[in-house]
Amino acid sequence: RRLNVRVNIELLSVSNPIHKKDLAVRLTDDTDPFFLYNLVISEEDFQSLKSQQGLLVDFSAFPQKFIDLLQQCIQEQNKDIPRFLLQLVSSAPVLDHTPVSLNVVETNPFKHLTHLSLKFLPGNDAEIKKFLASCLKRLKEDKVMLEEKLRKTEEDLTRQLSYTQQSLSEKSRELDKLKNEWTSYTTALTNKHTQELTNEKERALQAQAQYQQQHEQQKKELETVHQKSIQQLQNRLSELEVINKDLTERRYKGDSTVRELKAKLSGTEDECQRAKQEVLSLRRENTTLDAECHEKEKLINQLQTRVAVLEQEIKDKDQLVVRTKEVLDATQEQKV
Repeated sequence: RRLNVRVNIELLSVSNPIHKKDLAVRLTDDTDPFFLYNLVISEEDFQSLKSQQGLLVDFSAFPQKFIDLLQQCIQEQNKDIPRFLLQLVSSAPVLDHTPVSLNVVETNPFKHLTHLSLKFLPGNDAEIKKFLASCLKRLKEDKVMLEEKLRKTEEDLTRQLSYTQQSLSEKSRELDKLKNEWTSYTTALTNKHTQELTNEKERALQAQAQYQQQHEQQKKELETVHQKSIQQLQNRLSELEVINKDLTERRYKGDSTVRELKAKLSGTEDECQRAKQEVLSLRRENTTLDAECHEKEKLINQLQTRVAVLEQEIKDKDQLVVRTKEVLDATQEQKV
């Protein structure tokens, strides 16, 4: 079965005969005042416990490590399958003032590992009476403290109630005063607004009559202007009809002229085509004449070159004749 057990851990200092420390652990149940188990571990007892269970911590660090294991059990207690369990094992079927073992067990799918096992002795009558006396003393101290706290709370609430009632009375008087002032203000404001509304209605009626008169006058003026505009538009329409008739006649004449010009243009295009053919033929003849002229110019150049050569030959022969004649004359002179 499951129990809610309170674990108290206390480190005691003992100076007789020598200064040393003992670790006192007490198990109690808040629902059962006679449930009391004690364990006192001295430094010598811890050395024996350490060697028996293979602990790796010293006596000075053991209390904190024990507290850490208990906290892990507390964190896991509400889970369906807790990892750490705190087991209270007794040799008797019922916890009836028999020694018990407190085991810290870690569970896993393979096995249950017991990290620590401590043996507790049930409290005797004197220890139970001492424990009950301490509980009664603590309850009395709590009762006195709560009564003092209750008395102070009642005094504070009484003062607050008195202050609140006084404030409420003052606020009620202020509220009545404000209500009276508000009633007077709303009455005066209502009368003022009623008078202003009446004046505004009269001014609105006067303005409406004035606007209606102006509207009638403007309506008459607009009708007169509209009639004048209609007459002017009708006159303009007559003028435009005359102009349209004249333009229609001109259009017919223009269409006739266009047809005549198109016929002339067609004849002119035929003449132009024939002229183009003649120009093409003349261009071919001109090309032939240019070729013949080029050949003749070439022949003339050759003949001119030949003439120049012949003239040079004649000059050379004339010079030869002159020299021959001079030689002949000189020969004749020598003969004489």
